[in-house]
Amino acid sequence: MSKRVAEIVIDTLQQAGVRRCYGIVGDTLNHVTDAMHRSDIEWVHVRHEEVAAFAAGADSLVSGQLTACAGSCGPGGLHFINGIFESNRNRAPMVLIASQIITSELGMEFPQEVDFKAVYGSCTVFCEQVHSPEQARRVVALACQAAISRRGVAVVILPADISEAEVKHDVPFSVHYAQPVLRPSDDELQRIAELLGQGKRIGIYAGAGCQGAHAQLLELARRLQAPVAHTSRAKDFVEPDNPYNMGMTGIFGIESGFHTLMECDTLLLLGADFAWGQFYPDKATIIQVDRDGSHLGRRHPVNLGVVGDIAPTLDALLPMLPPREDSTFLDECITHRDKALQKREQEEQPGEGELIHPQHLTALLSKHASDDALFTADGGSPMVWVLRHIRVNGRRRTLTSLLHGTMANAMPQALGLQKAFPGRQVISLSGDGGLAMLLGDLLTAVQENLPIKVVVFNNGSLNFVELEQKVEGLLDNYTDLQNPDFGRLAEVIGFHGRTVTRSEDLEEAVLDFLAQRGPALLDVHTSRAELVMPPQIEAKQVAGTALYAAKAVLNGRFDDVKHLLVDNFLKK
Repeated sequence: MSKRVAEIVIDTLQQAGVRRCYGIVGDTLNHVTDAMHRSDIEWVHVRHEEVAAFAAGADSLVSGQLTACAGSCGPGGLHFINGIFESNRNRAPMVLIASQIITSELGMEFPQEVDFKAVYGSCTVFCEQVHSPEQARRVVALACQAAISRRGVAVVILPADISEAEVKHDVPFSVHYAQPVLRPSDDELQRIAELLGQGKRIGIYAGAGCQGAHAQLLELARRLQAPVAHTSRAKDFVEPDNPYNMGMTGIFGIESGFHTLMECDTLLLLGADFAWGQFYPDKATIIQVDRDGSHLGRRHPVNLGVVGDIAPTLDALLPMLPPREDSTFLDECITHRDKALQKREQEEQPGEGELIHPQHLTALLSKHASDDALFTADGGSPMVWVLRHIRVNGRRRTLTSLLHGTMANAMPQALGLQKAFPGRQVISLSGDGGLAMLLGDLLTAVQENLPIKVVVFNNGSLNFVELEQKVEGLLDNYTDLQNPDFGRLAEVIGFHGRTVTRSEDLEEAVLDFLAQRGPALLDVHTSRAELVMPPQIEAKQVAGTALYAAKAVLNGRFDDVKHLLVDNFLKK
């Protein structure tokens, strides 16, 4: 019995575990969407393809399920690109069906012709075109296999004429979910144990590779009496119920995390690929464990690098490590942590009148959100606030653009998470610039009946860029945003909308906002002058900010300097 290629594509995706496909229909995709309509795969109709890729990637990353997105030829397919970069860097397994013009017109500069293989080859784990109807199942199965096993985005380029063609003899290629156990050799484990045995001030730096290894990590820290710092992406997997946790290092971190790494004499990197080399110790013995051998020693020189997943590696390593009695370094780091957390609590205190600190807003969201809430945050200052001020507990998850560093990711990712987890609270911490960039897809929340909660950190500026300019001693230029009342705008779209401009109204507004049954948006006018303070302030940063202040005064912008001082130091 013959079968249309479009049906074979959808059948293969469905057998591989795809349950949701995000996208926008178009002429070259019509046979695919017709086949999907008759399948068990749910089509999620977005307003912009970039949103589809963001949403599908978030869905896949947190749910662990293979997801898909699909779009029409030319411009439609190109619109996915930023979300594809984001999802691939997050190692989210998903498949993009990029429909193409008919094969007889390829290479002829036909209207809407785009070489998708050239476009997507650098940001995916698989990118191939279906050249004949008989190839269809095989290519789609290989794409799904690559997305699952290599953890990334796979692209299938499907010309329109092939999608409507029929296949008489369909070879039953299928997708396999392999679950290997990956750990270092016994000799390598013994070498790790020997190096740890020589250390006096041992620190652990835990990355996102520690997902699923929480119990082993705590036992390791207990046995070594070692403080644990973690990367930003490891927050959800390391922070909960962890008495050895010292927090993050790097510009987003706190002083105790920075102290742990800078003052240790032996550092064990576990699934951590933190990119900034200046935050690694120069004189410590460094041991690195990573499932990807190409990551070993690429950020900073290491003394020993081994390949392995963290949970099975620690299961094999722990019996080789005798318990340590000396807790001097751990106690020292705990003292630094207690002081750093006290300072953080001070940052979360309410302002007065029209001064609303973004840290206070984030702390209120953390306090009143559900215990299993899912948080997304836009690149820029909302990303910093969610990492610093949202408390996680092993059930909550946080997601922001830490590897790709894009704007406008939070609301689209919230859409995907709400689709994947319809019974959970999903909260987007959106910047005013980021939300405005993809504002139209608030309509998707209404059309798809997704009760996402969107908080707008409305400071009237591209705030993180503005702060970067000031720290470099530059006047802030071209960062102003003329915003609408986002609360009223949301009401027109079909959201529950509200705008808050005074600090004393904030907590009640947050409670009301979170209690809404449908989609809701809270527009909060936060302080524009709020500084993102790193854990260790360098002299050049102080000098740069002072130079900005001097330039601002000389240019008649004294009020800007006054707000910088008052909002950050005098009204805390």
